[in-house]
Amino acid sequence: MTEQMVDERIAGEPAGRQGRRGLIVGLCAVLLALLLVGHRAVPNVHGLGSLVDSATPLLGLGVPLLALAALLRRSRRALLAVLLPALVWAALYGGAWLPPASGAGTTSLRVASQNLRAGNPDPAATLGALTDAAPDLIGLQEVDDGEGVAAALGGDYPHRAAVSTVALWSRWPIREAHGVDTGLGWERALRAVVTTPQGDLAVYVVHLGSARAGHTATRDETLAALAATVRADDAPRLVVLGDLNTATTDRVFGPLTRLLGDAQADAGQGFGFTWPAELPVTRPDHVLYRGLTPTAAGVLHTPDSDHRAVTAGFRW
Repeated sequence: MTEQMVDERIAGEPAGRQGRRGLIVGLCAVLLALLLVGHRAVPNVHGLGSLVDSATPLLGLGVPLLALAALLRRSRRALLAVLLPALVWAALYGGAWLPPASGAGTTSLRVASQNLRAGNPDPAATLGALTDAAPDLIGLQEVDDGEGVAAALGGDYPHRAAVSTVALWSRWPIREAHGVDTGLGWERALRAVVTTPQGDLAVYVVHLGSARAGHTATRDETLAALAATVRADDAPRLVVLGDLNTATTDRVFGPLTRLLGDAQADAGQGFGFTWPAELPVTRPDHVLYRGLTPTAAGVLHTPDSDHRAVTAGFRW
């Protein structure tokens, strides 16, 4: 075999493989676009559909990876195919990074919600970082050191309501409070009426049932129970603070999103991921509302908890 023949053989084989691999990259791009558009069509068997729904915003990470693969294969067709999921992702979620349309105006109410984490070694440190944001109302979940929390908050937040492991701390008087049954068999939610300078505000502090891979039935049932309770609540102004153990993109969240606005979506920027705290990839913690106008929303990285805190501002 001559040297020229060897060179031609070496040059020809990679070209064929590059073409095939470019085709694979293009097919993966089309499949990614279809999954972004049709994730709700994934059967919710053992919570699979909910998992895909919640992870859908992260699927955008596949776009630069596929683009890199197309460049490495020197495939223009594959690179053009990658534009499809890029455009779909941008249409679905790009707006989350734009300046919020409802963020203008004077803030008259600031709220925060924090899952403290059961067994938190230093709740005072967690709450200290939270109070630096100066919220008027603080909703807490997984409270197992009531005395420690009282020592950290009691001075600035003289009014408190607590049920089981959830609690509300307020700068303003709490006129009434009671537990809310979400179907867990024990109450892990409360409803309180806070007398603010602008009028009464109904506040829910909630920790819904846990969800694990393949086991979401309890979470789904508690979310449906909360939605039914909120639907029957005739308070004109209402806020829900809590760890709902799923993201707003989850199909089971629908009954709540039809009733309440999402402060992060309406007045924040980005996805506002909160869990796990060190490298958050999803948002189980929420501030939901009705009868108010959101002016701000954000996330705080507080120490000694496995969740980041969520905050929001409103005007009447």
